[in-house]
Amino acid sequence: MANKESAFKRFIHSGVLLYVLLAALAFIYIMPFIIQIATSFKTDADATANPVSLIPETWTTAAYERLFMHSDFPVWFKNSLIVTIVGALGRVFFDSLAGYALSRLQFPGRNAIFALLVAVMSVPGVVLLIPKFLIINTLGIYDSYAGMILPLLIDASGVFIMKNFFESIPRSVEEQAMIDRAGTFRIFWSIVLPMARPAIVTIAILSFQGSWNELSHYIVSTQSPELTTLTKGVASLASGALSQGNQYPVKLAAAVVMTIPVAVLFFIFQKKIMNASEGSVKE
Repeated sequence: MANKESAFKRFIHSGVLLYVLLAALAFIYIMPFIIQIATSFKTDADATANPVSLIPETWTTAAYERLFMHSDFPVWFKNSLIVTIVGALGRVFFDSLAGYALSRLQFPGRNAIFALLVAVMSVPGVVLLIPKFLIINTLGIYDSYAGMILPLLIDASGVFIMKNFFESIPRSVEEQAMIDRAGTFRIFWSIVLPMARPAIVTIAILSFQGSWNELSHYIVSTQSPELTTLTKGVASLASGALSQGNQYPVKLAAAVVMTIPVAVLFFIFQKKIMNASEGSVKE
């Protein structure tokens, strides 16, 4: 009896139980995505009869062919790509500028601006939809790429992240440039910004993911079918825009294609996100 209790304790302390639990949770988490991929290769009848099976009765790419050849999916993909790339690049630049200004420059109202920034982070985005629509409409950029992109060029959380990272960089790295009479923007662009690579990569990925998956903003900023993004288009597919019937393979094929860019971007740069100490300098 004592030996059994001792073996049980060794099993508990070995961490095997924890790994089994984590593996089970991971399986539960990725199971819907696996079902999504499998269903995208099924026929409509097979998907309706066996919606959660992982092996299609008949493997077919008909859903993808219909998606790319007989729908506006390529237009949606193009619009999302344009808005996301321009928005992500702009957000990285302007968030970095604002974060550097709040961390290094001394000007009246600096603390008040930072307090307002933190306050904005606590406001639900849905509350701002109507004011956002009114501003976009008043500026005359409603139903255009400008109306889709400009509101995405800066966000409070990105400025907050960049400010905190810049504050972790010792001011001594800028002193030599100051002695050489380099301007503020030159110091920011040539010295400080390259050291903020982990934060920049983090902001870039979060911005790309946020713009790519955005829906509510595109709903209030556009109405033309020519400017429909993936999120709006896939939502229309989910509501049965193609025809009658479940159309599970087409809908899930669209979801799979929509997931790929963000997943690839994350896997490529995940080490850069985790290595948050890269580029730091000790005094």
